[in-house]
Amino acid sequence: MSADGGTKAIVAALAANLGIAVAKFVAFAFTGSASLMAEGVHSIADSGNQGLLMLGSKRSKRAETREHPFGYGRERFFYAFIVAVVLFTVGALFSLYEGWHKVRAPHSVEDPIWAFGVLLLGILLEGFSFRTAVKEANRTRGEQSWVSYIRKARAPELPVVILEDFAALIGLVVALVCVALAVITGNGIWDGVGSIAIGLLLGCVAVVLAIETKSMLIGESAVREIENKIIAELESVDEVDRVIHLRTLHVGPEELLVAAKIAVTHDDTAAEVARGIDAAERRIRAAVPMAHHIYLEPDLDRSGMTPKPQNAG
Repeated sequence: MSADGGTKAIVAALAANLGIAVAKFVAFAFTGSASLMAEGVHSIADSGNQGLLMLGSKRSKRAETREHPFGYGRERFFYAFIVAVVLFTVGALFSLYEGWHKVRAPHSVEDPIWAFGVLLLGILLEGFSFRTAVKEANRTRGEQSWVSYIRKARAPELPVVILEDFAALIGLVVALVCVALAVITGNGIWDGVGSIAIGLLLGCVAVVLAIETKSMLIGESAVREIENKIIAELESVDEVDRVIHLRTLHVGPEELLVAAKIAVTHDDTAAEVARGIDAAERRIRAAVPMAHHIYLEPDLDRSGMTPKPQNAG
């Protein structure tokens, strides 16, 4: 996934959310709608989240240091995890509280035209942001389903923006329906129900984001397709009989650490083994550019397998 694509989606989401937040709070001032208040806080939280993602992307580009020899790529995972925490605490819990308060003491929605106008404007702006994120994600998604893409993506920005925008669109539709029901029935409880529904939705999205980003913080391997490509490149080198075992680890969304134990022929000289390792590293970097750190350990094949035939000469 390109960093440029993620940045473009973040900027589009930030611009949309800032505009929507202002409009929602203005409409709340005229209507007193709990659903609009919840949606306004949701947009403020989303705007802050986009700022956190941009900060994480910038800090991750710092040069390697003695204390951090593999760089700061994982900062992007850390700030994505903070986004999940903010979405849950600020967005979900506030919406739930506001909805509970409105259900206990309901009052009618005033000046509903403001509410409908702002909610429809919000749907248009969030739709633009969501469309931008989906378009950027489709550049790398391939044939994967959206669930698979969210789970397997190693760069956090686009999955976070997609989930946030999707939740925002659903939340806006829920708010629109509940405000309409409150106006039609004259019962303000529906407005509170809408706020509670938005809070539950945000809570679910926050949990999904937390689970996925926590996994990357702990350390995840490359996807199976990438590992298979690395094994194929290693075993294509004449001096390598086979890969005994392979370990990969993402030290950043676009940075991969590769460690492998490779079987070599027992009568190979040190010079031949060194030449084979150099060739293997070049082939891996050509096939998998994100493999920034490669460590290969030669060993004898003790499995009893027949070594592959060497090229003549």
